[in-house]
Amino acid sequence: MRKYFIRISLLLCLLLYSGCALDAYVSTDKAGSSEERAIKEVVNKDAAVRDETARPEVTENIKAISEYPTPNPPDESDSLNTASYSTSQELIDAALAYCQASNDFWQQGELDNAIDALDKAYSLVLQIEGADGEILQEKEDLRITISKRIIEVYASRFTVANGTHKAIPLIMNSHVENALASFKGKEKDFFLDAYARSGRYRPAIVSALNEAGLPEELSWLPLIESGFKVKALSKARALGMWQFIASTGYKYGLNRDTYIDERMDPEKSTKAAILYLTELHKIFGDWITALAAYNCGEMRVLKLINSQKINYLDNFWDLYQKLPSETASYVPRFLAVLHILNNPEEHGFTLPPLESEIEYENVTINKQIHLKTIAERLNMNINDLKDLNPELRQDITPKDAYSLKVIKGKGEILLSVLDNIPAYRPPVATYVEHRVRSGETLSVIAERYKTSIKAIMDMNGLKNKNYLKVGWKLKIPAGRGYVSSVESTSSPLISGKDTAQYIVKQGDSLWKIASRYNTTVNAIKELNGLKSLNLQVGQVLILSPGITASRSVTTKEYIVKEGDSPYSIAQRNQMNLYDFLDLNDLTPQSTIFPGQRVQVVAE
Repeated sequence: MRKYFIRISLLLCLLLYSGCALDAYVSTDKAGSSEERAIKEVVNKDAAVRDETARPEVTENIKAISEYPTPNPPDESDSLNTASYSTSQELIDAALAYCQASNDFWQQGELDNAIDALDKAYSLVLQIEGADGEILQEKEDLRITISKRIIEVYASRFTVANGTHKAIPLIMNSHVENALASFKGKEKDFFLDAYARSGRYRPAIVSALNEAGLPEELSWLPLIESGFKVKALSKARALGMWQFIASTGYKYGLNRDTYIDERMDPEKSTKAAILYLTELHKIFGDWITALAAYNCGEMRVLKLINSQKINYLDNFWDLYQKLPSETASYVPRFLAVLHILNNPEEHGFTLPPLESEIEYENVTINKQIHLKTIAERLNMNINDLKDLNPELRQDITPKDAYSLKVIKGKGEILLSVLDNIPAYRPPVATYVEHRVRSGETLSVIAERYKTSIKAIMDMNGLKNKNYLKVGWKLKIPAGRGYVSSVESTSSPLISGKDTAQYIVKQGDSLWKIASRYNTTVNAIKELNGLKSLNLQVGQVLILSPGITASRSVTTKEYIVKEGDSPYSIAQRNQMNLYDFLDLNDLTPQSTIFPGQRVQVVAE
């Protein structure tokens, strides 16, 4: 009686595939003449609309099913031997094993064996008894999983988009019809442009999907995600062809730093998308729900499913409308794309030629180089090099090893000149930013930064020197070198025969004291056995004999390096942080850049 289970499974998937609601598998107490007529009507309609590309044996099977009477459930003699399963949990585990076997058969193209394994799984589900809530829930979950797998295995028997066997049912309902109308109307230019652009990337995507055992139809997902634009950015900050937000991208291996954002790398983002889609399919068991979760997140979909008192498999499109509006149109749009590509002429489309996939090779770069420099050495168009490496945020290779893509045939040329290409040096900052505070005027700000009012006005396009608003960010000219002067103030200095003593007052620092009395920070620290730069008001310091107050401090230039901060530079040069900031007309909020020239005390 195993064949009856196969027939039941096929009838179920036909009903679901056509968008019909079904509360459970057909049974003797529910099956009757009306159900039988409905089944035959659906089967006959489905067989009639299949195009000539369908396999003949599949078409014959569909027609033959319509002649079958509604079967009765198998009696005990027809059931699988379950004697070896002593508990309900063992039955569930065995059914799950058959489901996995079915998936393996399906991936190998053995569709009849895949259906047969699902039939065995369902027969085991029928043997599960008992009123334990957890067991009953597992039984129902397994029933839904089997039903979904039947839909996908059945769908893979037919030829849809681009003439290959698929696993995503080509559903048509009012939601899909609305999406079709949009693509035929206001979005037609978008569709055609995205289709043409797909030629650059889709061959590699299809290859990756085939390697992972995923349906090829998923290669069209970027059409509705981004229009196959590798730098597409959504309002939700999702980026790239596959539209990853930063956190999800990081979860699936897409790195992001100052120089790169791998969400814009077609190859790496495709790999991440495949990992994510595979995980979603394992969670939900069918591609329609997995795609909805890809758009709005698996937790959002799971929460909605768990909040419903209906069987979401049997009422999917009712449930689907309760998802966010963008997601509610997402799957219909994807299905509409497949319908158009399956039969463009029927939907009024003449598809344009596909853009060519760019052949490239990789060269490992171990230093920072600007793409413009590389393009010049390779006699390439800079835009072509950018298109091959869209993940480079600043058109500069990272400082660590990086695999740069170049047009095929240019790799050896680049390797031959690589050692002669100088490393990239970022430009020195020409200004610092200053946020206007209450009570400040241009005169006060110019004095503070040792520049002129006119220079500030010119750099910021200001017309009125007397008009400033609190909170404005002003660009202040920077980058000059100078010798800083420190005003001499009367301080309690006690001179002795061999040494002089100094009493620390409010605002003092070792650097200020050393500057004022023509000595060094290290000299003061050695004389006083100091381990740090910290001082206490009233503390008595021993100074070298014969010192005199000095009005000038000699400084030297320091070029900011990667990883430097005002604090680290000050510490390295035996300076107090605020002395360093004062010397360079900086504030605690100022930003310094690699390559910027600053002043430090010359010992």
